[in-house]
Amino acid sequence: MQTQKATAIAFPNIALIKYWGNRDQALRLPSNESISFNLGDLRTTTSVEFDPRLTRDEVSIDGHAVANHAYERVVHHLDRVADSAPAALKHSMPALLDGRLRARVVSNNTFPMGVGIASSASGFAALTLAACAALGMVKTEAELSGLARLGSGSACRSVPGGFVLWRDAYAVSIAPPRQWNLVDIIAIVAGKHKTVGSTEGHALADTSPLQIARVNDTARRLNLCEQAIAHCDFELLASVIEQDALMMHAVIMTSQPSIIYWVPATFSIIEAVRELRRSGVPVAFTIDAGPNVHCICEAHALKQVKQALWQMDGVRDVIQSDVGGPAYVV
Repeated sequence: MQTQKATAIAFPNIALIKYWGNRDQALRLPSNESISFNLGDLRTTTSVEFDPRLTRDEVSIDGHAVANHAYERVVHHLDRVADSAPAALKHSMPALLDGRLRARVVSNNTFPMGVGIASSASGFAALTLAACAALGMVKTEAELSGLARLGSGSACRSVPGGFVLWRDAYAVSIAPPRQWNLVDIIAIVAGKHKTVGSTEGHALADTSPLQIARVNDTARRLNLCEQAIAHCDFELLASVIEQDALMMHAVIMTSQPSIIYWVPATFSIIEAVRELRRSGVPVAFTIDAGPNVHCICEAHALKQVKQALWQMDGVRDVIQSDVGGPAYVV
């Protein structure tokens, strides 16, 4: 067997209706449905090269060799991809059939990792597409989404393009990027990796007495968010995504043990966004599992929102992105 290589690009996504908690931890099947859109100006580029000369898998991210848990997650996902190969492919590749296939994985991001910008989502989406392509496997978008989900739940949402709905085993696009000219302006207030990762946080969700109420109310919020996207209704979008984000963080803060991702600047940005909207600027906040604040606005308000954020104490950087398309093989 000669080396087989492919490269894929995927985008992180920002959840408008959040995924938090699993009804099946091993399969990463979510406790509730969620809606997101891809961040097309931020990207993860991942190359996977299967090389029979390798004695072990090699993984590097952003120029650094990966070890320990992060390494095991990538290697385990490569095993999943191999297991998903059709029988005919496995029999034509003895190394694939008996588990001796080794890969060299090189991944690079254009944005900081581990700070609440869904780097694991774009990472495992790109890894899934590149590994499948390197092995010559042709899979549907739904199959790729479902496979990516096993590496990181929200990775399934980074496979389809535009505005995306994750119902159960995989995610689907519910509107193209051109549906609504929204921009995500991310106020970076902390650049370090989170002390508690999302995977650990999901496992704690059911320890909060508020999780049941949050999950039971999901259908209402989901319906309102879909309406807002369909009709480009910003006031409706703002009300539902801010409530949804606060509900998720209420669960996070009341889990056992409690997790608090926010820092003082997080609160300041929330208040600044509310004040901007009261003055007529179409902007709303949402916050993933981390301290950084995603300020969603209509494109014509971009300059005003960015200027306001840069003037705030505690804001270290401001990153922006339009709505992006699907993951793809280069």
